[in-house]
Amino acid sequence: MRDIWSATDSMSTSEVKRVVDDRQHLLRVEIEDYLREQALALPQRREQLWHWDYRSLPAFLDSVRPNRERWQSAVGRFGPAEGRLKVDTAPFLEDDSLSATWITLPFLGHYRARAVLALPKRQRPPYPLVVAQHGLGSSPERVFGFDDPSNIYKAYGRRLVEAGFAVLAPLNVTDARPRARLQRLCTLLGGNLAGLEIARTARLLDYLETRDDIDAERMGMWGISLGGYYTLFTLPLERRLRAGVITAYFNSRVHKMAIDDPRYSCYLSWDEEHIFVPGWLREFGDSDMASLICPRPLQVQMGKGDGIAWWPLAAQEFEAAAEHYRRLGLGERVDLDLHEGGHEIDAEAGIRFLTRWLVEAPVLETFG
Repeated sequence: MRDIWSATDSMSTSEVKRVVDDRQHLLRVEIEDYLREQALALPQRREQLWHWDYRSLPAFLDSVRPNRERWQSAVGRFGPAEGRLKVDTAPFLEDDSLSATWITLPFLGHYRARAVLALPKRQRPPYPLVVAQHGLGSSPERVFGFDDPSNIYKAYGRRLVEAGFAVLAPLNVTDARPRARLQRLCTLLGGNLAGLEIARTARLLDYLETRDDIDAERMGMWGISLGGYYTLFTLPLERRLRAGVITAYFNSRVHKMAIDDPRYSCYLSWDEEHIFVPGWLREFGDSDMASLICPRPLQVQMGKGDGIAWWPLAAQEFEAAAEHYRRLGLGERVDLDLHEGGHEIDAEAGIRFLTRWLVEAPVLETFG
């Protein structure tokens, strides 16, 4: 390709365009190659950024404290919440087994924290509680079995209530385009939409702590898809959540975010601007995030037929997560539910896990 054109050169418009386009293509792929290599260097950066200390549980928790602070900074800090914990309610669902209402709380400015709160009728309070977070394009209604034609959610919120749990199903902004718009505003303010909605969940937990019918020492979280994203993101920051289930989200994060592959979908090539967090791949793979959840019990649910991941890569990441628990002598607290299905809830496995750790076990320590 010629580098210098003289004033007397005759060039067709199409030839100029070809030269310009070729140079732009080369520039783009050079930059992307460099950035992808930086993402792939996450294992090397762990040596400088993580200093896990397995000598004791207090030593371990102290060793990850700086990483937890950096994760909070990555998603942003919003608040403090404004207004009294004055709740407005509206009916949602009532039958022989449960009573459920919409609750609305003041949060920030005109932004209200909204969720469905469902309570069992066949058990006595105080109830253990599960925050049941819906996914993208979904709603609290789907958590309870409505508007779920493919039966992905398996009405797991209702089934949790029937098993004796109170269930809180927060309402998130649910579609990708409006989430992207809000993400841009959050970014301009030094934060992230994830951090804003995590703070919203914390506000709802503030309210639940005031209720005599909720056992605030036995609260956990279970989300599917984008709700799994929020479970993975929230548990490292919210000490009041004592156990978690991540459904259809846990992954080999570098591959999921930055490495296109026909075996799974890659966010780099999808129009999902809202999902990206500044600094995420600099420090925080999914197994690293699990180390911020540890020592609290964690179940990962993964369907081999789920196109969000190539399950052998995700299972390898789970093994790295489980190693943190094992080295502390807590291997029984981490569980992989690897099944033959797809992008869906495994209600039985999740309820068994949460019953064991939020109902049957003694109250567990958090990160202090």
